[in-house]
Amino acid sequence: MTFARSEQARSELARAELGGRMPTILTVPGLGGSGPAHWQTLWEQSRNDTIRAELGSWDAPSRNAWVTRLDQAIRNAAAPVILVAHSLGCHAVAWWATLTGQPWGWPVAGALLVAPPDVDQADACVSLRRFAPAPRESLPFPSILVASDDDPYCSLQRSFDLARHWGSTFEDAGPLGHINAASGLGFWQDGQALLDRLIGASEQSAAGSTPAEVTRALEARA
Repeated sequence: MTFARSEQARSELARAELGGRMPTILTVPGLGGSGPAHWQTLWEQSRNDTIRAELGSWDAPSRNAWVTRLDQAIRNAAAPVILVAHSLGCHAVAWWATLTGQPWGWPVAGALLVAPPDVDQADACVSLRRFAPAPRESLPFPSILVASDDDPYCSLQRSFDLARHWGSTFEDAGPLGHINAASGLGFWQDGQALLDRLIGASEQSAAGSTPAEVTRALEARA
């Protein structure tokens, strides 16, 4: 936990307030939820600004139910909100954005989307197929999509295509599998750096920068 505390302090120093308010970091796990060794759980335990969106039915998700529960979690959180989604949780975020049509950057000010699976592939499991087709609309907030080049649930090219559809800055994390507990990432310091980068872009958005300017800023920080 020593590292986690120092990382928390670094993160607090690295970011300023969004429109005078510190963001709430809302994690959105995927199929099966995130267990005790998952980096999302470790972030929740070590950061006082981070809470989990309890979507329920982790092992048998329904798209509409998850989107509804996510909407409730966002409304109950202190805005602005930064979403940190993993796996199928990324598609819940994309569907939420598509169905709610929020204004640019509020109440969700940004999203870190990690290892979204390919819900459209023919051999995807039933739980993934319930979220098909993947939305193709640009997200109404700055976002970074992180993919692994050996993810068993999505090819790197398909991950890149999802980033393009969603207007997300694309990050190739290398060979990290599904970027989960099995990847042995622990607290995932690189992910924390990406989160700080995203918060910085969200601050720029809150200051009045256009989506194109925010995207260029995200890419410049890579």
